[in-house]
Amino acid sequence: MTQKKIALVTGGSRGLGRDMAISIAKKGIDVVITYHSNEDAANVVVAEIAQAGSTGHALQLDSRDIQSFNDFYSRFSEYLSDKYSNDHFDYLINNAGTGLFSPITDTSEAHFDEMMNIHFKGVFFLTQKAIPLLNDGGSIINISSGLARFSFPGASAYASMKGAIEVFTRYLAKELGGRGITANVVAPGAIATEFANGSNKDEDKVGIISSVTALGRVGEAEDIGSVVAFLCTKDAHWVNAQRIEASGGTLI
Repeated sequence: MTQKKIALVTGGSRGLGRDMAISIAKKGIDVVITYHSNEDAANVVVAEIAQAGSTGHALQLDSRDIQSFNDFYSRFSEYLSDKYSNDHFDYLINNAGTGLFSPITDTSEAHFDEMMNIHFKGVFFLTQKAIPLLNDGGSIINISSGLARFSFPGASAYASMKGAIEVFTRYLAKELGGRGITANVVAPGAIATEFANGSNKDEDKVGIISSVTALGRVGEAEDIGSVVAFLCTKDAHWVNAQRIEASGGTLI
């Protein structure tokens, strides 16, 4: 019997992560999501994964807290072993994150460290600890941002960490290629979710972004989830070490 493919999506209880999890489930892949504090929202996503025809599960994780990662992977491995008689999985999607929009002159060391811990340091070490559990031929998908290519004032700390993630991803592809594991970046443009207090739903900001985007609108969560889901399929097996920007053609 063929082993069911399994994906781990961090920050899967809301926004982009929720749509990624559901889009992946529609590909026939089982999905484990993590949530920071809202277990009820996570359980709703687990139910939506089931409605899509796959098995879902939710685990708590603070992706800023590197010291908690051993405990997280112990719980994750225990779930996989109980459910599948195997503690390995196939796809790691590093999505969890928060936004910071502050001018350089107003960005404190605490703000900077917050961005580094959740968007770079946390991703680096969560991925490091995942590697022994990833099946050969699997994939790592890291989430960056259009802000690593184009610049809007106030996003320097956040965007700098996303730039670091893009470099890290290329190194993952190089070092894990011998196991057939691919590593790619998906870089969303402005998406109308609750991220950063829903700022991309602000009418004035929507107008500005739409005016500099070839497709003439702000993105929606499903514009990103479908791209991530594609990278979790055999159709994407020859895509490696790439930055895929899904921004509708912003500032081209």
